[in-house]
Amino acid sequence: MLLRNTVDTTAVPAAERFEMWLDLVARTASPLRIRTEHAHDFAARAEIVELHPIRVVNYRYPSLDAVGSSRLVRESAPEIYTLALTVDGDGAASQAGQSSVLGPREFIFYDGSRPHGVRHVGDDGGRQPARSVVAIIPHAALPLSPDRLAPLLGGRMSGTEGIGALLAQFLLQIARHPEQYHAADAPRLGTVGLDLVSTMLGRHLVAEDAMPTEARRRALVTQMRAYIQRHLGDATLSPQVVADAHHVSLRTLHRLFEAEESTVASYIRELRLARCRHDLADPGLHGQPVQAIGARWGFPDKAHFSRAFRKAHGVGPQAWRAGQAQDAAREVNPAASTVNPVAAD
Repeated sequence: MLLRNTVDTTAVPAAERFEMWLDLVARTASPLRIRTEHAHDFAARAEIVELHPIRVVNYRYPSLDAVGSSRLVRESAPEIYTLALTVDGDGAASQAGQSSVLGPREFIFYDGSRPHGVRHVGDDGGRQPARSVVAIIPHAALPLSPDRLAPLLGGRMSGTEGIGALLAQFLLQIARHPEQYHAADAPRLGTVGLDLVSTMLGRHLVAEDAMPTEARRRALVTQMRAYIQRHLGDATLSPQVVADAHHVSLRTLHRLFEAEESTVASYIRELRLARCRHDLADPGLHGQPVQAIGARWGFPDKAHFSRAFRKAHGVGPQAWRAGQAQDAAREVNPAASTVNPVAAD
């Protein structure tokens, strides 16, 4: 799984928790002067996932006000950007003369090397903890200069539509389920996250032409892959449908996927077959006909499903399911006799 470092202040006595949190923030982001009514018992938690070059932090903490003062910035000068997604609670942020009020599923963007202020209040009048997921990004990792990004500092961006929604889903998935990925995936996931961040910022600057071509391509391909996964069960899903949904020509779609491991049509087919294999091997779905499972994942025609499955695996779906059942039975009872799988579908 992805390496995750968890810091839970409740592991130390109540009197030491706030100091522990201040030290954590200084080490993972930038030093801040924090005021809170909960300093006497600051029950908070942070889960830190390193993706290289970005860092994703899943925060839960009591209501607070934080200021990165001019003095703290001068002393530490962290060359990092912070893109914070409010998950639970409300907040506000200010930097470079711009102030924003935030609600759930909204991003705030600020530069750790400049003075800034952040306030976050949990739900139910602050009686519930505030939650946020934060991407911490080195200045050098973004393909846009600090001067070019300056108009976005202290401004809010939606996490419920367009690239912002896709980025929010990506960060939440990584933050909440790092166990679903291998440690070796970290650099690739970091690249995907960085491309999504760069594209969202570029869109808000109304300067997509400022984005490097390869970064735009990878971000758009990631968006298309997510679209395909959401519509995998739709039998009408095709490269043309994907192209139309993203307002590009079919030729452009194929060109975007030229650097990928498979074509768009192959990617759709492979994902559908993977979902079918999963369901066919699931003992809880043993009573469902093979045809119903194929139809659920975009193969409404039984003969076509059988041919596609056989071409990929050398046997039809019915025989493959029988083989999986036999393998499972042998794991439970190694002495169990084998039965010839069904020969035809």
